[in-house]
Amino acid sequence: MEKTEKINFALIGAAGYIAPRHMKAIKETNNTLVAALDKQDTVGYMDNFFPNADFFLETERFDRHLDKLRRQGDKKIEYITVCSPNYLHDSHMRLALRNDANVICEKPLVLNPWNVEALGIIEQETGRKINTILQLRLHDSIKKLKTMIDNGPKDKIYDIDLTYITSRGHWYYMSWKGDTSKSGGIATNIGIHFFDMLMWIFGEVQNNIVHYYSDSKAAGFLQLKNARIRWFLSIDSEDLPLRIKQTGQRTFRSILIDGNETEFSDGFADLHTASYKEIINGNGFGLEVSYPTINTVYTIRHAQPIGLKGDYHPILKDVLK
Repeated sequence: MEKTEKINFALIGAAGYIAPRHMKAIKETNNTLVAALDKQDTVGYMDNFFPNADFFLETERFDRHLDKLRRQGDKKIEYITVCSPNYLHDSHMRLALRNDANVICEKPLVLNPWNVEALGIIEQETGRKINTILQLRLHDSIKKLKTMIDNGPKDKIYDIDLTYITSRGHWYYMSWKGDTSKSGGIATNIGIHFFDMLMWIFGEVQNNIVHYYSDSKAAGFLQLKNARIRWFLSIDSEDLPLRIKQTGQRTFRSILIDGNETEFSDGFADLHTASYKEIINGNGFGLEVSYPTINTVYTIRHAQPIGLKGDYHPILKDVLK
């Protein structure tokens, strides 16, 4: 059933890179942002969306405000959006559930698989639900690919090369994103949505091998039920193909399936809004959906790299030469 009244939202992590997409989604689904939290005060862009939203720099005062609204009934917060640094997601989702609110959380939902299990217990205790943003599952090209694979031979094993290079400057290593204990490292921070998408289409992980892992790049091999995946992730601009460097672009995204390029460079602009619509209508991606990918990237993060052995991504040979 479509909702008819505006829903009250709060948001944690208002000064972050991804927060404007969430505010845009709240506005475009005709809902209201009532309160926001961040320890940084560079949030002037909020005036473009919700200039009347209350803003807090301290978690304690934000938590107190949520409690006051909850006791006022009609002003109660129904959803709290979490787009804070990765390592704080767990704590902030717990804060939301304790305030009797549902959660919309950016990926990665949490850094460790056992955190998912603990959050499930709190969900049961509060009767509220955690949803995560897995927007690639809503991308038209990806949905068409899944339909094609689902309608194809059930026993076929596809050969896939995943390459994602998204250049980052020196700032990255000084921020929380450059700290593996806070971001989960490169496979978690920039790779998790690709791994989720591929596992959604090609099935569960049967073998997980890491060939190389550093602060700036990683490569490995995933055997899924219906796919053999060689993957390479990097934030180092030196890894960009020459033809991409010559155009001045700083990002390269490629998925080859049996040698054929799968194109999905466009169509990202409205996927957060689409995600919010699905969540509000009861079709969000919950803890049980997130767990397999979180477990996969956790395994990658703690694996012992084996080097240039077995079926490794072709770019890796250039990286390690």
